[in-house]
Amino acid sequence: MKGPRGWVFRHLRFEAVPGALVAVEGASGSGRTCLLLTLTGRMRPTEGRARVGGAVLPRAMASVRRFSALGPVPGVNDLDPALTVAEHLRERELLRSRFGGSPRALLRPRAERAAEARRRVSAALTTAGLDTDALPKGERTHVRDLERLEALRLSVALALIGGPRLLAVDDVGPGLSDTGRAEAWRLLRTVADGGTTVIAACGGTAPEEADTVIRLRTARRTRTVPPAPPAPPAGRAKPDHPTPRTQEDTADALAETRRA
Repeated sequence: MKGPRGWVFRHLRFEAVPGALVAVEGASGSGRTCLLLTLTGRMRPTEGRARVGGAVLPRAMASVRRFSALGPVPGVNDLDPALTVAEHLRERELLRSRFGGSPRALLRPRAERAAEARRRVSAALTTAGLDTDALPKGERTHVRDLERLEALRLSVALALIGGPRLLAVDDVGPGLSDTGRAEAWRLLRTVADGGTTVIAACGGTAPEEADTVIRLRTARRTRTVPPAPPAPPAGRAKPDHPTPRTQEDTADALAETRRA
C-alpha cells in the first residue's frame, strides 16, 4: 500500500491455515494497522493480491468483510465509554441480525430468535473469557469502568458474536502488565484454537504462541527539496508572495498536523 508519503507496506508474503495465530510486529507508523484493515477488506491496497478464505483481494473486499471481524482497532472501532457492557452486546447483536443474519431467520418466532441471540452472546463471552457477573455492576458496568484487559475481552466478544472466520486485533499489549499481556495473547490463542484465524499486531516482541510472525519496519521516507529560486537582479524588488507549495508538500504538512 502506498500513501502520500511513500510506501506503507510492501513485499509481504505469508500463508496462514484456518485457526492460525499470526502476529505482526512493528513500531507505530510501520503500517501494521493498514495491513490488518487490508486483509479484512476494509482498506484497498495499491497493488498485489491476497487470497483470504477463498476470496481474492482487492476484487472481493465485500465478500471478505462478510466473514471477517475487527477486534479492538484504536481509532476505528473504539468502545463507547458512556455505554454499558449490556448495551454494547445488545447493539452488536441487533446489527448482526439486521445485516449479517439470514432473511429467513426473521420469519421464526421472536422467542426462538431471542433465545438463539442469548446463546450466541453467551458463547462469545465464554470464548473471550469475560465473566460479566464478576464486573462491579455486572452487565450494567460502563466501559469507562472496565480494566484494560476486560475492555479487550469485551471487544473480542463483540467481534465473535457474528461468528467470523478471520479476526483482526490491533495494538495488543500497551497499558498492560507483563501478566496482562500474557493473558491477552492466551485469549487470542484460545480464539484461534476454536477455528478462527487471528491476526494480531503488537509493538513489542510476538509471543511464542504465535504460529507465524510478520515483522514490519518503519520506512525511511525522504523528500526532495526543490532548489531555491534564483535571486532577483540587483535593483529589482523581491516578490511579496511566497513560492507556491507543491501537492507533495501539502500532503506532508497534513500528515505532520495529524501526528501532532
